[in-house]
Amino acid sequence: MKSPLLAVATALLMLGATSAANAKGCIKGAVVGGVAGHYAGHHGVLGAAAGCLYGRHHAKEQQEQERRQQQQSQVNGQGKL
Repeated sequence: MKSPLLAVATALLMLGATSAANAKGCIKGAVVGGVAGHYAGHHGVLGAAAGCLYGRHHAKEQQEQERRQQQQSQVNGQGKL
């Protein structure tokens, strides 16, 4: 039981050490996932890890969508000169 928890904790530390930009969405997702995992069978650490990964993925998608909207507004603005 301790071995999988140690592996998950190590993976989270390595992911967190990569860069600060990757942490966007991770904390919120980890909290929600940890609580959900705890109530779904006392797997709070696994839930936190999964929530962190999902939160990062969601934040990355939002950032990409904002970038696309910004590009689109720049194209529209240049066409009205």
